[in-house]
Amino acid sequence: MSSTETPEATPVVDTDRDSFVAEIRARLGSAVLDSFVKPGDDIWIRLAADTWVDSVRTMRDDLGLDYFEFLSAIDWMPSPFGKGEEDPTAEPAEKDTTIRQGYAGGDTRFQVLLRLESLRGKPAVNVKVDLDDSMTIGSISSVFAGANWHEREAGEMFGITFAGHPDQRNMYLPSDFEGHPLRKDFPLLARVIKPWPGIVDVEPLPGGDEEGGDE
Repeated sequence: MSSTETPEATPVVDTDRDSFVAEIRARLGSAVLDSFVKPGDDIWIRLAADTWVDSVRTMRDDLGLDYFEFLSAIDWMPSPFGKGEEDPTAEPAEKDTTIRQGYAGGDTRFQVLLRLESLRGKPAVNVKVDLDDSMTIGSISSVFAGANWHEREAGEMFGITFAGHPDQRNMYLPSDFEGHPLRKDFPLLARVIKPWPGIVDVEPLPGGDEEGGDE
């Protein structure tokens, strides 16, 4: 190789995580729609919605992912209101409305995200599932009791129905509250009236030159 040639980068391999993903795929089969390994970091698995509860149970019982960490949801639609830190007095920029579902892909705007860890030394896994227009998915509260209030919160904030949940009531908002605050198209009226701190003019410091000086 001459001194002017650039050596090829050595591919980064995470043997432990790659092997565990192969094990998950072998056990769950077609229930795994996609997967992604970020070497030295984490694993993402996307499951078919109609296998959700059974697959999570299998991951607990047969694959060693026996510790529930959290469950939530994601709205991948870019906000129609722009970013909170944008200057409302500036000329509005053209907005990118493309929905991108992140690691392990996706087919829908909304996804449920579950994180499972292991008390048996297996790598942790982020588990995703697409939500269709019905916004309904099976409850895993019978698999992991700790998912109970996580599902209630996600249902309240995103408008998701967790079929089979024993008591899916609101946790924070009045029962007659309209809308779901963590959806990207939910208007944050307080920020329409008053922009985020830091993008509006502030009072000058005491002793400063209010007019900006003669420079």
